[in-house]
Amino acid sequence: MNKKNNYEISKLPDNALTLSLSGEWKSTSGIPDLSLVTGSLDEHKPVLSLKLDLSGITGWDSALIVFLINILEYARKLGIKSNQEDLPPEIAGLIKLALAVPEKTGVRHASIKIPFLELLGNKSYGFWSSIGDFFIFTGELIVSFGRFFAGMARFRVRDFFVIIQECSIDALPIVSLISLLIGLILAFVGSIQLELFGAQIYIANLVGIGIVRSMGAIMTGIIMAGRTGASYAAHLGTMETNEEIDALRTLGISPVEFLVLPRVIALTLAMPLLSLYANIIGIFGGFIVGTTMFDISFTTYYNQTVNAIRFKDLWIGLIMSTVFGFLIATTGCYKGLHCERSAASVGKSTTSAVVTGIVSIVIATAFITYICAVLGI
Repeated sequence: MNKKNNYEISKLPDNALTLSLSGEWKSTSGIPDLSLVTGSLDEHKPVLSLKLDLSGITGWDSALIVFLINILEYARKLGIKSNQEDLPPEIAGLIKLALAVPEKTGVRHASIKIPFLELLGNKSYGFWSSIGDFFIFTGELIVSFGRFFAGMARFRVRDFFVIIQECSIDALPIVSLISLLIGLILAFVGSIQLELFGAQIYIANLVGIGIVRSMGAIMTGIIMAGRTGASYAAHLGTMETNEEIDALRTLGISPVEFLVLPRVIALTLAMPLLSLYANIIGIFGGFIVGTTMFDISFTTYYNQTVNAIRFKDLWIGLIMSTVFGFLIATTGCYKGLHCERSAASVGKSTTSAVVTGIVSIVIATAFITYICAVLGI
């Protein structure tokens, strides 16, 4: 029992019981333990009928309704007839409404433990199925490129320029910040060792070659994978969820040609320009460290950088960035088009697009670096 509420069970003639409630029955007041009330019912066996008396209640909320429903359900299981005629109309109406539709059985599925071999088979089948889907997507993209070079591709030019703006000009602030920080970090790290030999002037060589040959393209690629690749996946995934992709197919328009092709072309063209811009900002970051911490003059740092960077280093970075742009756009669009029709699936596809894009950048970097080493570039 509680100070703010109380209950009392009294026995009437003909094996009838009266459950009298008084006080304030609210969730904030604390409700008596149901087992105590049901135990009192068991003590007065045999019981043929149960009457509810709520005349002493001064306040109540949904907690009272839940308490009464549990009492009535317990009485019904024991075969005790309940008399609800004297209940207040609002309480009787809520109880009737709650008991009108019984709880469905079998709705909650029991957790089934899948055997290891079955789980392995499902994962293997899903893996090979996804590879097949990727090859189909790649084939459609190649056909779309063929139609594009033949002047037969169907997509809106206005949308194409909007996509270029989103993946180039709109990305300049974040590319500027990251590239500047990368240049500063490379210069700081290099200066720690170069200062031991009094060779601080070679900070320009380290930053220039490192940024232009690989780091500028790699960092720009990672930024665009998290920014633009995720955007592509979320955009196309939402369209798949809203059945807009099916609408395009119904109209006889290829989604790959209409949606994927302009995004792949736009990012492939924008990435070398972004990488070139990142190179300039990264070198400027190294210039800040060299001129402020080691008193290297502007002319000396500039000449050292120009003499260190070879033309082939610049081309390697631009080729890398072009490959990265194609991979990021392709993986982002693929994940978006193969998204299931739910909000959770859109999130999973977006995450998968970012992870796959970054992994593809790392693999492509290793492959291009190996080719350059073999060719002696």
